[in-house]
Amino acid sequence: MTSHTPADQPSDEPTLDAAAEHFVEQFALTWTASHSPRMEGRIVGLLMIVDRPYLSSQQIAHLLKASAGAVSTGTRRLVETGFVKRHSVLGDRQHYFRVEDDIWGSFLAGERAYLGHLGRVIDDGLAIAGDAEGPHKRLVNARNYMEWLAGYHRKMLADWEAYRDAQPADGTGEP
Repeated sequence: MTSHTPADQPSDEPTLDAAAEHFVEQFALTWTASHSPRMEGRIVGLLMIVDRPYLSSQQIAHLLKASAGAVSTGTRRLVETGFVKRHSVLGDRQHYFRVEDDIWGSFLAGERAYLGHLGRVIDDGLAIAGDAEGPHKRLVNARNYMEWLAGYHRKMLADWEAYRDAQPADGTGEP
């Protein structure tokens, strides 16, 4: 099999020094505090710190010393939640992944889609709850909460983008 390197991807394989490995592991450990799998945190941390436009599944597995299956499961969930984006290369069948420069804004947008889906599921529950007072009240409160939270997400995203855009490019946090 011939190795194919896309034109905009450097031909030399990426490596991690000890400091980068430490960052990836610390990011992953912190990630687990939100009850998310450590492998997902390792993938996000890696994609944030490696100076490449994208990495293949194989490169991610190699750099993280992880199995292809663990990387596949992690990237699938991260794509679903909006933290990681798939990247395709014309004529290449490998799976490539990247993070946006504003990964957190992308997450907020993806979370809004989840809230909409959950709201529709709750509406289905309301349809079957009938006149039962307790289930009806719980489901109405759940639907109202999802609607409120979805609206607040729009405000949070706008507020985040305004804050982000007001910050200096050097990362000092002082406009």
